Amino acid sequence: MNKSGQSHASVSDVLGMATGALLGNKIRSALTALGIIIGVAAIIIVMSIGNAAQALILQEVQSFGARNVFISPGRIQGNNPMSAAGAVLNQSLKQNDIDQLEDPNNVPDAVLVNPSVEGSVSATYGDQTVIETLLGSGAHVFDIYNLTIAQGSAFTKTDVDSYARAAVIGKNVAKDLFGANDPIGKKIAMKGQKFSVVGVFSSSNAAMIGIDDMIVVPYTSAQEYLLGGIHYFNEVVVQARTVEAVPGMVRDIQTTLRADHNITDPSKDDFTIQTQEDIMRSIDTVFVSLTAFLTLVAAISLLVGGVGVMNIMLVSVTERTREIGLRKALGATSGNILLQFLFEALLLSIGGGIIGIVGGLGVTALAVAVATKATGIVFPFVVSWMGIGLGVGVSAAIGLTFGVFPARNAAQKSPVEALRYE
Repeated sequence: MNKSGQSHASVSDVLGMATGALLGNKIRSALTALGIIIGVAAIIIVMSIGNAAQALILQEVQSFGARNVFISPGRIQGNNPMSAAGAVLNQSLKQNDIDQLEDPNNVPDAVLVNPSVEGSVSATYGDQTVIETLLGSGAHVFDIYNLTIAQGSAFTKTDVDSYARAAVIGKNVAKDLFGANDPIGKKIAMKGQKFSVVGVFSSSNAAMIGIDDMIVVPYTSAQEYLLGGIHYFNEVVVQARTVEAVPGMVRDIQTTLRADHNITDPSKDDFTIQTQEDIMRSIDTVFVSLTAFLTLVAAISLLVGGVGVMNIMLVSVTERTREIGLRKALGATSGNILLQFLFEALLLSIGGGIIGIVGGLGVTALAVAVATKATGIVFPFVVSWMGIGLGVGVSAAIGLTFGVFPARNAAQKSPVEALRYE
């Protein structure tokens, strides 16, 4: 008893009463928490899948090798290193650039230079036709991306220099065109030209996504026979002698290309140079921005869930008016009433948040498993600890924020008027 004759219930007693009130009406409690559950689950799913995709792409980039430097046509636009200046500048890398980059007097730390062109092509064998990605590349492509051959062999530098009509195809291309038959030595028709299949990629080439559905030929043959006689490249990869030599090699490449293109003002560069570190930084920026946006969208459902908690709690206060009056008549303070209803809102929100976290992780694991089975690419299962912390923290904040008004409404009721309420 306090000095006024009123008894103060302990926090544990109030918490017990709040728990009992929620368990006494399980269906209403579950429906009230549903909005929180969905909102938190959505946040966990978005952040975990975003982190999984980011981890997969970064893993692929790392497999390219830290010694590789990537040169693409077009200059940097603003702060986005992934943008090109336009279609005209996309033809800025040509054979003379390759010759200059291969000269050890210009780029002494370069151990290989590999240009490539890209496109799509229709390939036919007998009555079977497929439309696949075409990669015209130098013979170093197999070393750069650690590509392994399951059948046959890779084409060589001699094949590149002689414009050989040789092709290495992905396993899906081989299956679609040749079925169970051995494709090695068979000739496929592309743009009216007959290319001999010299090799089939194995299915373990993780460094190049889409290799199973790709046709790789010497870049000279691709330029001359399949891409309309073009004389430019879509990408050039230069490999440094060591990782430590990469920064100096980048400066040598810039100097060489600027001299070859008669560029005196670096802001007028018609090419973009990226190292593995640059690419990973760009990927990080894109994924962080995208995940933040999607998380914000998912968080809207949490706000809706919070409004739902408040509305249900207000209804509960109205329905339990006589109970409030009776408890006050028996000595419960306004603080006891306030704490009980506030605890009820917090239990609903935090409980819903925990269920949402478990459900979100379960859905993420299922999505990763389905994606891995459907694509053949092993997607990592990444638990977003930030998402878990955010889910618990936000759900608790929602319970506190949207529970205060109903709790104050209950605490301020007069015991006499509450007992008269019908």
